[in-house]
Amino acid sequence: MFTAFLPAMSGEALKDKGRTVRRWRLHLRTTSDIGELAVWMNPVVRGWMNYYGRFYRTEMYVLLRRINTYLVRWARRKFKRLRAFKRAKRWWNGLLRRQPELFAHWAWMPEF
Repeated sequence: MFTAFLPAMSGEALKDKGRTVRRWRLHLRTTSDIGELAVWMNPVVRGWMNYYGRFYRTEMYVLLRRINTYLVRWARRKFKRLRAFKRAKRWWNGLLRRQPELFAHWAWMPEF
């Protein structure tokens, strides 16, 4: 007997998108600035949000938090003064205050 159906991002799709984010190797792109990363990533992430997040967006939060973690790794590697976690956290919070719409996925998941 079928009782309910909840459309959401499948586990396999989540793994696939996680592999894609890992293949981007964001933390190694230290020659780019954060604006360039945003311009390059936003169309892809926005497409995932529109497609997979239409009905059950909380399933995507793991993936979006993972992207934020890679962005913090990028910043900690690019700027020596951010190598300490507390300083990186302060920089992240300041960036969210200054440019809250820099990345498309920050509308749903701003923390890392």
